[in-house]
Amino acid sequence: MSTSFELDPVSRITAGAVGEPGNRTFYIQARKDELLVTLLAEKQQVQVLATTLAQLLETLDPIDDEGVPPASDDLELEDPLLPEWRIGPMAIEVEEDTGMMVFVAEEVPAGDDADDEDEAGIAASIEEETVADLAHARFVATRAQMKALAEHAEIVCSAGRPRCQLCGFPMDPDGHVCPATNGHRSPEL
Repeated sequence: MSTSFELDPVSRITAGAVGEPGNRTFYIQARKDELLVTLLAEKQQVQVLATTLAQLLETLDPIDDEGVPPASDDLELEDPLLPEWRIGPMAIEVEEDTGMMVFVAEEVPAGDDADDEDEAGIAASIEEETVADLAHARFVATRAQMKALAEHAEIVCSAGRPRCQLCGFPMDPDGHVCPATNGHRSPEL
């Protein structure tokens, strides 16, 4: 059974990626005092988090103390990158009494990870887990910290491979066979 985490409030929160475009590993990381929590994420999850935070922040009424924005170097991932578990469902909440924002993530159940499946796509020996057995993380942060997280996560996600102007798919350094051209010409635009 994995460990659950409650960091209220965090001293820092960020998202980042390691590796070459097209082969990156994404993380969400938070710290409170000496406790550093690193969670494994998918690129799409980091992108959704950035978009959702930005949209939510636009709709919130201002409060007296939105917090101090972190320095840009405080948004880089910290070593060691030892993820506790892979993120599954996520949510963003706003505490009504304090105006603080809360990132909540649940662990992916065993067997939901593509690495745990055999060639036929059938999970190999999955132990039954109940929702109560799954780990969760709850990171409470200021609005300024969450705004910085959203902006940084957007930059991290956009730093991937360039997109084809015709089909929108990512292109490798050598280009790609574009479905919009039926594979007959290379879309070098």
